[in-house]
Amino acid sequence: MDAWDRREKILGKLKNTDRPVTGNELSKAFQVSRQVIVQDIALLRARGEDILATPQGYLIPKAYKKNRVIKKIVCKHKGYDEMEDELKIIVDLGGKIIDVIVEHPLYGEIKSPLEISSRLDVEQFIENVKRTRAEPLSTLTDGIHIHTIEVEDEEVFNKIREALASKKYLISGD
Repeated sequence: MDAWDRREKILGKLKNTDRPVTGNELSKAFQVSRQVIVQDIALLRARGEDILATPQGYLIPKAYKKNRVIKKIVCKHKGYDEMEDELKIIVDLGGKIIDVIVEHPLYGEIKSPLEISSRLDVEQFIENVKRTRAEPLSTLTDGIHIHTIEVEDEEVFNKIREALASKKYLISGD
């Protein structure tokens, strides 16, 4: 298989799944190195393909479900335990964490896709953060960050806000 065919098959695989696909999965499937996959993804992006790199792997964003509410919340916490607790509160109450955003004083808005929708996703994300010793984006802003979340309705959104507020994670504009 030549490089062009491989890239088309990678694109097809990403378009036909609802979950992120890791670089390792792709490298095994196409019998190439992880670095070749990274290059293939870069070339697909360069030709205009909308491919996100999330902590769980690569994905092509699907249109968010109709009749769902997408809102932003502003939170603040310190440390891995509070970060894990915050994320679990959101998913346990029915939210999907689409991304995290920080407002950096020099670079402006820095945004990273998360696509976290279950407790398993949270646990894998936290494990990855600890394993790589990566600092969360919120360390750039003294723990303050914004999440875009998707929920079924306003009632679910309000329950999430209340639960986060009770833990003192929510920064309210009220």
